[in-house]
Amino acid sequence: MEARNQRDDKGDGEEHRRDRVKIIVCGSLAYDRIMDFPGHFSDHILPDKIHVLNVCFQINDVKEKFGGTAGNIAYALRLMGEKPEISASIGRDHHLYLEWLRRNGISTRLIRIVEEELTACAYITTDEADNQITGFNPGAMKFSSQLDFDTLDPQNTLLVISPGNLGDMIDYPAKCRAHGIEYIFDPGQSLPMLDPKDLIRAIEGSKILMCNDYELDLILTKTGSSREDILSLTRSVIVTLGDLGSEILSEEGAKRIPVTRAKTVEDPTGAGDSYRGGLISGLVQGKDMIECALMGSVCASFSVEHYGTQEYTFTAEEFEERLSDCAACMGGA
Repeated sequence: MEARNQRDDKGDGEEHRRDRVKIIVCGSLAYDRIMDFPGHFSDHILPDKIHVLNVCFQINDVKEKFGGTAGNIAYALRLMGEKPEISASIGRDHHLYLEWLRRNGISTRLIRIVEEELTACAYITTDEADNQITGFNPGAMKFSSQLDFDTLDPQNTLLVISPGNLGDMIDYPAKCRAHGIEYIFDPGQSLPMLDPKDLIRAIEGSKILMCNDYELDLILTKTGSSREDILSLTRSVIVTLGDLGSEILSEEGAKRIPVTRAKTVEDPTGAGDSYRGGLISGLVQGKDMIECALMGSVCASFSVEHYGTQEYTFTAEEFEERLSDCAACMGGA
């Protein structure tokens, strides 16, 4: 299913203003190869033979999906009517992914092709009890995307730094500060690999720190910081809480944002990236933080209704209807 850019139907004045804000999403591009095992892993693993484990699981089928944090967030942003660019590294097997991005109106000019590597790939096998065995090859993600900060307009650029190349996650926040560029820091699954000092430096000066509740606890534990300490480093913290919604933390206090109920939940994978796309779209439109978070909640609700992270779409009318319902849950906030 291709993105239909459903929210491009804006007035000329608003569209002109939004075109001036360049959103660059730094992170990963990956193929997700999803496999189903028609049985239970536990039936084929002998507990007393774990030290000499040698098993083969014959799967029913393989589904290849487009994934990676940068691709997922950019896809959501495009659905919201934005024009994001991706800064990431991709391997020699890039053809299908780059074609998909271009077909959906997402620029690929800042994507670095690393011919000596394959694109990052997750190999996910799920049994009938929903147990999973995953192998991940970082491939081209081991290489910097080599974003040229000297070509960016500090006044009209917003950088989203999401999980991807570790060196970029450490270096790009410093480069943003040096060039006066606003950025959102979203460390996600890369948190265990980040040194506490690098983590603090990356958060310091960010427009927003984005994480889920477990990741926030990990940040506090790793850095020995309190919530107040973290809030002194960034303007606000957005914490996603799964089916409990999300929370905005700032020096003024905490504000809970309700979850937007989906018609059905087929696959929660990638819902956080969809939330980010909705929220960031609100930011560049000049919305207040509460409405931005509501937009993130609504965008995520469409994502979970489909299997895969870049499979959903919606009309402007469908989005606005859910947004109104979600705002009503807050008393019209």
